[in-house]
Amino acid sequence: MSCLRYPISGTKLRMSERFTAIYHVHSDAASIEARARGIAVEQSVEMPVEGIEDVGVLEGIVGRVEGIAGIGPGVFEVRVGLAVATVLGADGRADAGQLFNMLFGNTSIQEGVSLVDVELPAHVVDGFGGPNWGIAGWRARVGAERRALTNGALKPQGLAPEGLAAIAGRMARGGIDLIKDDHGLADQAYSPFAARVAAVAAELGRVAGETGKRTLYVPSLAGTLDDMRGQVRMALGVGVEAFLIAPVIAGMNTFVALVREFPQAGFMTHPTLSGIARIAPPLFYGKLFRMMGADAVVYPNHGGRFGYSPATCAALAGAARGAWGHVKPCLPVPAGGMTLERVGEMLDFYGPDTIVLIGGALLAARERLTEEVAAFVDVVARHRFQ
Repeated sequence: MSCLRYPISGTKLRMSERFTAIYHVHSDAASIEARARGIAVEQSVEMPVEGIEDVGVLEGIVGRVEGIAGIGPGVFEVRVGLAVATVLGADGRADAGQLFNMLFGNTSIQEGVSLVDVELPAHVVDGFGGPNWGIAGWRARVGAERRALTNGALKPQGLAPEGLAAIAGRMARGGIDLIKDDHGLADQAYSPFAARVAAVAAELGRVAGETGKRTLYVPSLAGTLDDMRGQVRMALGVGVEAFLIAPVIAGMNTFVALVREFPQAGFMTHPTLSGIARIAPPLFYGKLFRMMGADAVVYPNHGGRFGYSPATCAALAGAARGAWGHVKPCLPVPAGGMTLERVGEMLDFYGPDTIVLIGGALLAARERLTEEVAAFVDVVARHRFQ
C-alpha cells in the first residue's frame, strides 16, 4: 500500500485514509450517478481520471462515491470519500483553507449543489484544537453559572472612540455581560482600533469599579494577519480578552492562527459574507467554525431580518454545543433584529447555554439605553425554563 511520509516523528499516514463530504444535489434520477462521480473527481484531482497513470493516485487520491440516496423530489444526498492526505500540510496538520478547498472548492461554483456535512477522522478534528474557552470559559468570566448570557452591540459606524465608549459605559451600567463591536467597525480613521479599544476598556473598567459587575468587551479584528496579531496584543494589554472575527473575510487560516497563537483569548465569530457559500449553516457555523476555534458563533436567528428556519437554528445550536470528542462546546449567539419582547421565546427555544444578542433594538432606546439594558438583563435573570 502506498504511503505518504511526513516529518513528524516518522509518522506514516496511509493515502487510503478518507474523510466523507456529504452533499445535497439537485438532479434527475438518470443523471445523478454521473453528477456524483463528477463531484468526486472535481473535489480531488480535477482532471479526467483516464489521464492518470500513477496507481497510488488512482487508488489513494481520486475521490470515491460512497453512497447516493434520494431525499426528495429531484434531490439526492451524495456521499463522497476524499483523501485525508489532500488536506494535510508537510507537518502532518490539517490546513483550514485547504480543508474548505477540498470539501467544496470548485463544486461550490456549480449550480444545484450544497455541502451539508462532513465526517472527519478524530486526529484531524483534534489537530485544530477547537475553542480556547468554550462555554465554561465565558461563564467564568462574566460570573454566570447557569443562566444565559446577555450581549449588546456597539454601533453606529462613524462615531469617534469617545462616543462609542460612552455608549458602552451606559450599556455596562445596565448590567450586560458582553458588548461586541458591530462587525463593520475596523480600523477606520474616525475610530482607529487602538484608540477605540483603549477608550472602551477604560470606560468599562470605571463602571466595573463602581458597580462591581464586569462587562466583557469584544472588539472586531480587521486587516491582515499581522494587523490582527497586533490588535490582539494591544487589546490584551488593556485587559480585553475576547475578540470578534469574521472567518470568511479574514480567511480560515488566519482565524486558526490567531486561536492557536493566543490561547488565553476567546473568539466570537461573525457570519458576514458566508451566505455566498451554499454550506449548511449547522455545518459551517456550528461544526467547522467551532472545530477551528470559535468559542461563540453569531448567526441569524429565525424570525429576524434573515431567512433561517427554526429547524436550521436548532440544528446549528446543537452542533455548537453537542459532545464531539475532545472539542469544547461553544455558545450559539442567535441574532439579527432581535428585540426585548422575544427574549423569553428565545430562551425557551435555545435553553440557558446561549448568548442572547440584541443590537439596534437596545440602542433605539437612546436616552433610556441603560434602563432598556437593565430590563433585558432582568428578563434573562428571571427566566424559568419550560
